[in-house]
Amino acid sequence: MKNPLGNLALALSKPITGVAIGANAIGTLVVLGLVLVVNFDVVARGVFNAPFRGAYEVVQFAMVLIVFLQLPDVVRVSRLTRSDGFLVVIGHRYPRFAAGLRHVIDTVSAIFMTAIAITIWPEFLDMLDTRDYFGVPGIFTAPWWPIKLTIFASAALCAVLFALKVLTPAEKPELIRAPEHEDKK
Repeated sequence: MKNPLGNLALALSKPITGVAIGANAIGTLVVLGLVLVVNFDVVARGVFNAPFRGAYEVVQFAMVLIVFLQLPDVVRVSRLTRSDGFLVVIGHRYPRFAAGLRHVIDTVSAIFMTAIAITIWPEFLDMLDTRDYFGVPGIFTAPWWPIKLTIFASAALCAVLFALKVLTPAEKPELIRAPEHEDKK
């Protein structure tokens, strides 16, 4: 008997994967922009004795964007920082138990990411409504809402990716990629 949730997971995996890869690419462009801002500040400070006002705020803003734009792709390729040494050790001897434990971890991760998305959504709406900003008035200010929206979108996408990892049928593990140290046998 076919698993309808497994089929749905397979159907969604390609577009969701594309979104995660695209967000990662945007995060990489933010890294390049950050490099340009920092280099401009260094040159302006050293050569012209006129530092870029707001460099500190731009770096803070960019760091949050980078982390949350690249997080879904990290989840997609199973490179999230965690200690899976235990899973590797027991995986050779008890592969079904290790796979089951990995499913439990992915399920709990999906629940936590969903909780983060649900929690941040009202904050995003509040920041969008109040036009709240961070920075120093007169020097550099930026609205908070893009950060809150990025955190929400990232957490929601990570929740979907973890759920897809749980729901993807074992015979079609295209979405689930083992960490590199497990690929080599």
